[in-house]
Amino acid sequence: MKNYILLFCLFVFGQSLIFSQQSKKINGPIIEGYGATYEIANPDIETEIDTEMKVIFDVDKSSEDKSDVNKYIEVAARFLNMHARAGMKPEQLKAAITIHAGAAQDVLTNETYKAKFGVDNPNFGLINALTAAGVDIIVCGQSAKKNNMSRENINPNVKIALSATTALIQFQNKGYQFVKY
Repeated sequence: MKNYILLFCLFVFGQSLIFSQQSKKINGPIIEGYGATYEIANPDIETEIDTEMKVIFDVDKSSEDKSDVNKYIEVAARFLNMHARAGMKPEQLKAAITIHAGAAQDVLTNETYKAKFGVDNPNFGLINALTAAGVDIIVCGQSAKKNNMSRENINPNVKIALSATTALIQFQNKGYQFVKY
């Protein structure tokens, strides 16, 4: 009987180890430090790794806690990381983000953000990493003007469009799929 109990305990312990390893988030490989994802073993819908994926994310919300990274901007890092780990090459992954309304403040320079909110801009490094990986980060010019933002106080890696709507239409005309967050 003791052997059965010992075997049962070892089985439960082994299963918990397997489960804990499967639920561990993985960083990278394209954007290190941001966009950690979970490994999905044997998904029912296989990732088509011989195609190109083009997506434009639309972000209009910011984090309530101004010291937290905007999770909606970080979605682009997750998109790149999980598809690269699934076997896609970075050149097959095209991503852009339109940022407007309440999220516009997230593209401010660190100095301007800190003066406004009292903390470093938690999105500054994320935006720089995304643009280094080829992601177009686009702020709505209308939102920027409404919030008294200028080229001087916007992260230099961020592009300014006439409006988020303009950028969304133009990117969709180039085959980018619209995803709203």
